[in-house]
Amino acid sequence: MLNKLSGWSDTIVALATPPGIGAIGVIRLSGPGAIGVTNRLFPSKDLTAQPSHTLHVGLLKQEGEALDEVVVALYKGPRSFTGEDTTEISCHGSPYIQGRIIEACIAAGARLARPGEFTQRAFLNGKLDLAQAEAVADLIASNTAASAKTALHAIRGGFSAALRQLREGLLQFSALIELELDFSQEDVEFADRTRLRALLGEARTLTTQLLDSFRLGNVIRNGISVALIGRPNAGKSTLLNALLNEERAIVSAIAGTTRDTIEEVLNIDGILFRLIDTAGIRSHSSDAIENAGIEKSRQKLAAADLVLCLFDAVGTEPVELQELEEELQRGGKPWLLVANKVDTGALPALREKWAHRGNVVFISAKSGTGVDALKQEMVDRVLQGAAETESAIVTNARHYAALQEVQRSVEDVLNGLDSGLPGDLLALDIRRCLHYLGEITGEITNEDQLDYIFSKFCIGK
Repeated sequence: MLNKLSGWSDTIVALATPPGIGAIGVIRLSGPGAIGVTNRLFPSKDLTAQPSHTLHVGLLKQEGEALDEVVVALYKGPRSFTGEDTTEISCHGSPYIQGRIIEACIAAGARLARPGEFTQRAFLNGKLDLAQAEAVADLIASNTAASAKTALHAIRGGFSAALRQLREGLLQFSALIELELDFSQEDVEFADRTRLRALLGEARTLTTQLLDSFRLGNVIRNGISVALIGRPNAGKSTLLNALLNEERAIVSAIAGTTRDTIEEVLNIDGILFRLIDTAGIRSHSSDAIENAGIEKSRQKLAAADLVLCLFDAVGTEPVELQELEEELQRGGKPWLLVANKVDTGALPALREKWAHRGNVVFISAKSGTGVDALKQEMVDRVLQGAAETESAIVTNARHYAALQEVQRSVEDVLNGLDSGLPGDLLALDIRRCLHYLGEITGEITNEDQLDYIFSKFCIGK
């Protein structure tokens, strides 16, 4: 394991704002020489004599040549994001100026930062645990309110706090059980087995809740793929346009108009739905291109997370829907039956006609009737009531895999208590549980693993 307090002896620099032309750009430096490097380029004031958390306006110069008029923010370690001395230079947002300033910083003794190196230093200096550090990348990549809220909750330690408390409790019991081994001839018990069983019960409940949250976490982080399927002329393209509130797909009364799949993204209540308008599915077509589109529709159907099965509420007979339903049942995908074109018939009569099908959403894609209700049904089907993002939600596959191992270890310890296993064997299972808990928060890690995790960050963060 790396020493979290060791840090590095060099100073890094990188652009912290997106590249390109803008009003301002922010260049960040961190390390023992951050203030000194910046001071050599900032003759307006002696930054080494200034207090932490202050702003300073002046010209930035290299060998007497003015580079830009800037604002320098000064943060002295350990009261900074990285725990090291840090400066942030706010300059004008010209890529040329930003490049010149970074080159000047490198010439003055800094080096270009690697991806995620600022956050990695924050972790190694004890400012964040590993789960919090990974949540920083999730927050930067968030594109909905739900994903941002979940990542921010993790950054604030909501996810880590429960695991840390559990790990501390298990560490105490592990130490007491191993102490018993030193007094094995006296046949004494320092670890209260009843309290240990209660703690393991809490651990089992916690890990089960976190593992169950991973499905929702994936939805919040990555969105959900929704395939719109149905017979030709069921109104799939019209529905896509109605959901997007724009004319995205060509609508025609000619069967087989949609030959290829059309994909668009829709944000509903903070959840990203990747809508896929597919070619109408029918058994036979004399058009080779349409047949290819139908085959692609079946592939999209197999890959979708949710299926909207659209049918003509007036013109479709119940027996005609059976084949599509059987195909959906074989695929094992969650689906919604959507009865379209209700504007062409009497809604009460249509509800009675399709009542035996259970939960059917009645809409008119053409007029917009029922489209909002369909959106709400899509969200409800995905979230299944688990919409509260203030609680800890697992969105990281690495965390999920480690939690599975934690759960197995907890079960092994409980089974060992039930079967009266000796303390040395119980201690092995507890140590395994502690190992995987430590992998999540970073107490147990290695340099290669850290390099891999932080390499996925953007440079400058």
